[in-house]
Amino acid sequence: MRPLGHLAVAAVLLVGAAAAGCSADGDDGPEPDEAAATLAGALATGDLADVAFADGAPEEPQAAYDEVVAGLGVGDDLRPTVEVGDVREGEDGSATAMLTWTWPLLDGAEAWTYESEAALVEAEEDWRVAWERSLVEPSLAEDEVLDRTTIAAARGDITGTGGTPLVTARPVVAMGVDRARASRREAVADARGLARLAGLDVEGYAARVRQAGDKAFVEAITYRRGEIPPAVAQGIGALDSVISIPGERPLAPTREFAAPILGTVGEVTAEMVAEDPSLRPGDRAGLSGLQARYEDQLRGTPGVVVDALGPGGEERELFRLDATAGDELALTLDADLQQAAERVLADVGPGSALVAVRPSDGALLAAANGPGTDGYNIATYGQLAPGSTFKTVTSLALLRAGLDPTSAVPCTPTLTVDGRSFTNYSDYPAAALGRIPLRTAVANSCNTAFISQRDRLERTGADDLAAAAASLGLGVDHDLGFPAYFGSVEPPSSETQAAADLIGQGAVLASPMAVATVMASVQAGETVVPRLLEQVEVAVPEGVEPVRRREVAALRTMLRAVVTEGSGSALADVPGPPVIAKTGTAEFEDDGRIDTHAWMAAAQGDLAVAVFVERGASGSRTAGPLLEAFLRAAR
Repeated sequence: MRPLGHLAVAAVLLVGAAAAGCSADGDDGPEPDEAAATLAGALATGDLADVAFADGAPEEPQAAYDEVVAGLGVGDDLRPTVEVGDVREGEDGSATAMLTWTWPLLDGAEAWTYESEAALVEAEEDWRVAWERSLVEPSLAEDEVLDRTTIAAARGDITGTGGTPLVTARPVVAMGVDRARASRREAVADARGLARLAGLDVEGYAARVRQAGDKAFVEAITYRRGEIPPAVAQGIGALDSVISIPGERPLAPTREFAAPILGTVGEVTAEMVAEDPSLRPGDRAGLSGLQARYEDQLRGTPGVVVDALGPGGEERELFRLDATAGDELALTLDADLQQAAERVLADVGPGSALVAVRPSDGALLAAANGPGTDGYNIATYGQLAPGSTFKTVTSLALLRAGLDPTSAVPCTPTLTVDGRSFTNYSDYPAAALGRIPLRTAVANSCNTAFISQRDRLERTGADDLAAAAASLGLGVDHDLGFPAYFGSVEPPSSETQAAADLIGQGAVLASPMAVATVMASVQAGETVVPRLLEQVEVAVPEGVEPVRRREVAALRTMLRAVVTEGSGSALADVPGPPVIAKTGTAEFEDDGRIDTHAWMAAAQGDLAVAVFVERGASGSRTAGPLLEAFLRAAR
């Protein structure tokens, strides 16, 4: 029997009622209907012990019936329904009963239904069944059996901008041990050899091979075609039972491509099988990320074929139900920009992320996580202190409190709030100290200047900072259909926390996606809500105060100054439209040691970008070069 899908189907028996009547000579006696009803019930349950056969005991028909239906996977999960139709009695002590068979081969799909004839012969005290295999299926010869094969459904593609396939069927080579090619002892030895070559769990794979059947293929690892390591390709030549099987798997362009977001497809777990009766061990399904969340949409519906098999393996098709391919999942990701982002982060040791948003419509064009994140999705779900990139939000709150880009604010070397001393970053330019315009405080990222204005914000309302954040797309949750963290701006619990919040520390948190969204909102001149799935509609929540035209103009002026005269000057010569930007660092404690996150966010034309590095010297020196490289690659 070929590999089958897991089926959970109820067996139902519908039989005609047996009626008593008069025999041909006028004596009361059994009718053929009774024998037909008994036969139908026995065929439905698979137990022929109560059936009277013309040729004697039921042992031989039972063995033949079991052989015929074994290839269908008959058992608790699959039983046929057998109904008795017309029973026609002849004049020569014979009768014919029409049987309607219904096999629910796939849960929820069209059943295989057909009719067969059962020949009955009258004995002295009852009617008996003349056994033949065509009683089970009318075209079966006496040397044929039934066999069922499931047809796997093609998985729906995950596509990006312009319908470009991101995850689609790509050629692969599966390597593993073929148990039919060696003894168990030799196969286990080869399994250990293959596992060592491929860097797998040696004893774990050896145990799987040891427990496999004598004809099983036990897959060890799958490589993209053309990416088999030379040591593996050469080493398997000495392992007689190891074979390579070409095939296709749903894969992204590269192993790293948006991996934490897209997720993986693989063999289902025992827990998945227990939760979903349509799955069985060996099936493949989405295990994580979007592949798992949208499994029902992507996986499609399997099909099935029933064949009559002859003794020499000859196949004759009796029934076919074609598979239905899964539906496409359309994303906004731009394949070129995503790969450019991943190239930029490829050599960054600490955890890192880069997110690119299109301000005009909020489309997420890239959401890349560097190798240092260990597979964690920092890009859209990291919960991090945004540091001075948050000063864009604070600037909006100060504009609403009455300041403008030319308003003078005090930038002092230090400022003490409730016993805690706040300073500027170590290489803050001395020329930008003193009473300076707010524009200059933004350009050079003066911490003390922003903290000095805390009383102004307190006088105008405790929620001003959170409201300004919401206007720029930060701190308001949305269900975007994928893991997304928009950040949090909670009311401060102390004076020092209120001061720290103004410079993106304290209790303020954001993801790189949220920081990119703030910059996108400034560039677009309105609140931007990022989106990734085309099928999920997004909108600005009710109650969010829109950003005004004069506020947008002032923010753009100050963020442009970051590039022309401040900490983002390295972006001044990037080709294309003018760049606006904001750098940032955020202190955090790690194992008793104070370290700093490095941030930079920028916008150019219809592109807004945020870069985060878990440990760095500063936003301009650590995150800045990465952002610059991405903007240049995006031209």
